[in-house]
Amino acid sequence: MAMKIEIWSDVMCPFCYIGKKNFEAALEKLPFRDDVEVEWKSFQLDRTLDPAKTISTFDYFKQKKGFPEAQAEQMISQVTQAGKNAGIDFNFSDVQITNTYPAHRLLHLSKKYHCSSETEEALFRAHFTDGKNVADTEVLLSIAASVGMDRDEAKIAVTSHQFDEQVDQDMMEAEHNNVRGVPFFILNGKYAVSGAQPTALFEDALQQTYEETGKKNPSAQGGTCDTDGCTI
Repeated sequence: MAMKIEIWSDVMCPFCYIGKKNFEAALEKLPFRDDVEVEWKSFQLDRTLDPAKTISTFDYFKQKKGFPEAQAEQMISQVTQAGKNAGIDFNFSDVQITNTYPAHRLLHLSKKYHCSSETEEALFRAHFTDGKNVADTEVLLSIAASVGMDRDEAKIAVTSHQFDEQVDQDMMEAEHNNVRGVPFFILNGKYAVSGAQPTALFEDALQQTYEETGKKNPSAQGGTCDTDGCTI
C-alpha cells in the first residue's frame, strides 16, 4: 500500500521550490521510494494579484509588502544562496510575479497525465529561472506540451473554470489543516513537516512515517512563505 504525501505549494514561493528539491533528494535515497504517492496541492500566497499584469520581485516586496529596499535585497540574496545549495539558479531580476491561479489549474490537469511533479518543476523553472509569466496562456500551454499533456485540453483547463472547484478545495483543506505558510507536507495523513527543511530531515521524517513508529516527526521550522511574505 502506497504511503501518501500531500504537499501544499505555490509557484511564486521560492522556498516551495527549495523544499521540492530537498524532499525529492531525500526520497531518492530511500528504498521504498516506489511505494510513495505524492500529491501536489494548491495554495496561493497572494490572491489579490491581477493575472493580466506582472510585477518585479523588488517592486512586489516594496509596494505590496512594504519592505524597505535594503531588507528586500537582503532577503533575495539569502534565498538565492539557499537556492544554490539546493541546485536551483534563482534569477530574481527577471522574475515576473503575477496571480498563479491559472498555473494551479494546469497542475490539476497534470494529475490526469500522472506528471504533477514534472509540471510543478517546469512551472518553478519557468517562473524563477527563465523569467516567464506563469499566468500567460501560451507559456502554460508550452509547459503542458513539454511534459506530455494535450495542448488543446490544457488550453481549456487554464482558460476556463473546469478545475476551479479542485483548486479552491485544496485551499479550503489548507485552512482546515491550519496551513499558514508553504511548503507544507502532510505525511500519510498523520504527520506534518513545514518549510524547506534539509534533505536529511525529510529523509528521517519519511523513514519514521514509513515504519509507523508513532513518533512525531521533527518540528524544526524551515524557510516558508505566507501571505505576509517569506521567512528565512
